[in-house]
Amino acid sequence: MRVVIAEDQVLLREGLVRLFTDGGHEVVAALGDAEGLENAAATADLVVVDVRMPPTFTDEGARAARALKESRPALGVLVLSQHVETTHTADLITLGGFGYLLKDRVLDVADFLAAADRVARGGSALDPHVVASLVGRKGPLDALSDRERAVLALMAQGLTNSGIAKRLHLSERTVEAHVRHLFTKLDLPSDVDGHRRVLAVLAHLSPEVAS
Repeated sequence: MRVVIAEDQVLLREGLVRLFTDGGHEVVAALGDAEGLENAAATADLVVVDVRMPPTFTDEGARAARALKESRPALGVLVLSQHVETTHTADLITLGGFGYLLKDRVLDVADFLAAADRVARGGSALDPHVVASLVGRKGPLDALSDRERAVLALMAQGLTNSGIAKRLHLSERTVEAHVRHLFTKLDLPSDVDGHRRVLAVLAHLSPEVAS
């Protein structure tokens, strides 16, 4: 895939360039701020952008991510942040081709590249800490058991039933049963697969995200 990186920290920016290059991808631009990001992303499949960018180091990256998704909905946008900050990205979480990861996730290279590839292909990738902040809120999710919450959290991260089974050390059959039960409890369609089921989950959570 063709990747554009916008990150003001030089070491992290260069590290990301090397990471994607070594992974067989083409980095078409590596920027130190959000200025010129839209033009640089014209031919990209994925944009990786820091939430806080120069000159004010507040929300320049988040606003740039929003603008990119509004102008090119099919573009994969992966937001990186030092801490969980959903103020300017809450509504983007429910979109396909969007990811929100904490920067320390970059250290797990294989997992990070898999998440980036998923976003570039129109899927979702949410950091476990972001998901935890969503599923930990009160509301319709109160009806779920602890195991169903765990399955839901991994679903929202973009994992398949097979991936969830490996993570929780369960059989795929058991995971499928949990998915059916939680979809029933949340009144969500059970006949969706891939990133569409992730979007269904996140769409259900979106009112809580915005609160």
